This record gives sequence, C-alpha cells and structure tokens, in this order.
Amino acid sequence: MSHDDYQVHRAKILTPSFYVLATLALIGFALIVLRYVKGIGAVSNLSDGYPWGIWITYDVATGTAIACGGYAVAILVYIRNKMHYHPLIRSAVLTSLFGYGLAGFSVMVDVGRPWNAYNFFLPSHWQGNSAMFEVALCVMAYTNVLFIEFLPAILTRVQQTNWSRARALLERYHGRFGLDTAIILQKLERVRQGALWLQPKLDRVLIFIIALGITLPTMHQSSLGSLLLIASTKLHPLWYTGFLPLLFLINCLFIGYSIAILESIISSFGFKRPFEVEQLAGLASIIPYLTVIWLTVVVGDLLWRGQLGNVLKLDFYSCFFLLEFGLVATGSLLLFSRRRRRSPRWLFITAALIVLGGALYRFNVYLIGFNPGKGWHYFPSLAEVMITVGIVASEILGYQVLVKFFPVLPRLHGHELPAATISSHSDTH
Repeated sequence: MSHDDYQVHRAKILTPSFYVLATLALIGFALIVLRYVKGIGAVSNLSDGYPWGIWITYDVATGTAIACGGYAVAILVYIRNKMHYHPLIRSAVLTSLFGYGLAGFSVMVDVGRPWNAYNFFLPSHWQGNSAMFEVALCVMAYTNVLFIEFLPAILTRVQQTNWSRARALLERYHGRFGLDTAIILQKLERVRQGALWLQPKLDRVLIFIIALGITLPTMHQSSLGSLLLIASTKLHPLWYTGFLPLLFLINCLFIGYSIAILESIISSFGFKRPFEVEQLAGLASIIPYLTVIWLTVVVGDLLWRGQLGNVLKLDFYSCFFLLEFGLVATGSLLLFSRRRRRSPRWLFITAALIVLGGALYRFNVYLIGFNPGKGWHYFPSLAEVMITVGIVASEILGYQVLVKFFPVLPRLHGHELPAATISSHSDTH
C-alpha cells in the first residue's frame, strides 16, 4: 500500500454547512446533558415494554451497519487483494470510525444506569454466553482498531508539516504568557520525528490490525441479529427467523459497499472533486450478488416457515416488509446494468435505495416488527429524535473537518469524471 494514494482537501472549514451541522450537534448534546441531569425519562418515551427505542435501533443496530463501509472495502482490498480500490479505504475507515465511536457513545445515553458501566471492564462480571456482551466487546474493540487503521493518515500529516503556522503564532506572542518559542518548536519537531519513527513500524503490523478489523464486525454484526432470537413471541413472524444472524451479516456487507459509494459521490460533489467512477463501478458490481443472496434467503425462509401469506395481507407489518424488500430489490436490479454502474447519478440513486432498504430491514426487526404485548406503545419523542440527529450531524461534521486536515480523500489523477457534471451526466457514459 502507498500513503501517496491520498491527499488533504484544501478548502475552508467554516462553511455554511459547518454552522448548520454544528448547531444540530450542539442541540443534540445539550439534550444529552439534560438526559443526565434529569434522567432518561425527561427526554425519551422509553418504557418497560420498549426499553430499546430509536437510539438503539438507529445509532447501534442500523448505524453500525451504515458504518460498515470500512469493513466491506477492507474485505475487497486485503482479502481479495483488489488493490485497485485501495484509494477508497481511508475515507471508508474514517466514516466507520465515526459511526462506531458514536454508536458506543449513544449506548451510554440509552443505558438507564450509566454509573454502573464500569462493570463491563471487570472480567468477574462478564457473561461469555451473552450475544449482547459480544456486541459490546466487539464494538469497543473495533472502534480502537479503526483508530489504529486511521493513524497512518495522522502520522503522514504530522510528517509533512513544517509547523509554519505554529511558528508564526508563537513569534506573534513571543514572551507573552510565559511562552518560549524555541522550546515549543523543539518539542513540535520531536513530535514530527516521532511520527517518522512510528510510521514504518506501524506499517509492518498494520496487516494484523486489519485482519482483526475484518474479524470483529463479522462477529458482532451477526450477533446483532442473534439478540432478537430470544424474542420469538414478540417479533413479528415476517422477520423472526433462525437465519437472523446470517441476514444481518449479509445486510451489513451490501449496506457497507453502498454507503462507500454514497460517501464518495457526496464528498466528490460537495468538495467539487472528480468522481472515482472506475472504483465505484467495481463496488457496484458486487452489490447485486450480495443482495440476491440476501433476498433469496429471505424468500426461502418465508416459504419454509409458511409465512408468505403474511406478506400478502397488506396490513401494517406486510407494508413495511414489502417496502424494505422492494427498495433493496429495485436498487439491485438497476445495478445489474453495466451502463448504470458507470453513471454517478444512477450509482447515487441505486446505492441510496439499497441503504434505505437495508436500514429499514433493521428498523423492522428492532422496532417496527417488535410488539411486547397489549398496552405498550412507543413513538420517539422530539428530544430522542434530536439527540439522534445531533449524533449524526457530529459524525458528518467531523468527517467534513478531518478531510481538510488529514490525507483521507483519494489523490486526483486527472482522468476521473468532473463532479460538476452530476446533474447533466448522460446515462450512456
């Protein structure tokens, strides 16, 4: 691999989108503070019947699948040895890092007694047979793995800097506040030398970190499906199946590739960069085969369990099932066309359809298809929604800022399709 595959995006940080995202993030985190001050009941509609609401459903069960771009692309690059896609890996890893980090954070918002969270770190309190314990352990470990995988971008940036801005600032305030310019610059240079020393050592062990990074999501994504296996009397038959672990694993893969496409197209359009059409077309060619396997398992399982009649009832549950199935199937069908796979517009549309369908499947399993019994009702409060919006906004904001500080985006080579043509690009490209 080469660190020269990436570059810093040179652009203003304080843009209108920065202020919008920062405002949403501040609102969300202010409500989180309120949750800790006044208790979880002050900001949520959770109850004994619905202990898991939109926070767990989106931030953890769905958010970690949307954050599987790094996992999915890593399989392609490092397992199948398709180094052609290597320029996409760093932005996918950064997206995954924010997704998983904030998923872990949102769990602490959801936990009713967060002051007891320290018990997780005491081996005497571990329950090795618990799928929930495995999910928590793997998510925490994978977040650290993602940070290590992103560390080369930080080290490369430190190596390339000459501290000119720091030097100018120090010289401006020389002698004030007890600052000694020479000593501070000497320490900053030591940091740069440390990065130079650490980079080759990290490169030598990074492949083992990557192997761990591929193993952990395979475990916890299937376990997210396993969590609902104990809810046989509460989860609707359209979604309750012994194949839940397999379906969740396949689901996170096709969502991962789709979100990698969306992230690349949106960042290219937003940052006015050329589209990485060749790499994205390759990713898009994999997605239909994964979705066909997933759809086949879903239909075959319904046939085997005699549940096809529930699909045709056209009631509340069957409508959500058909919507999830239709979104995934439509996006997949469109991607079988090689012509559409080379159109940024169609890549965006199809990837969006598949992400929405795949995400809706997880919502259906964790929330919409879940019925704890008579007398229990749940609809997220405005505060719950705004906390989730704030977490998502902080994720987008963090990505937007970090790509302007560190070499994350693929280096331009002058042959890609200009982003400005997305609105007028021909389907026959």
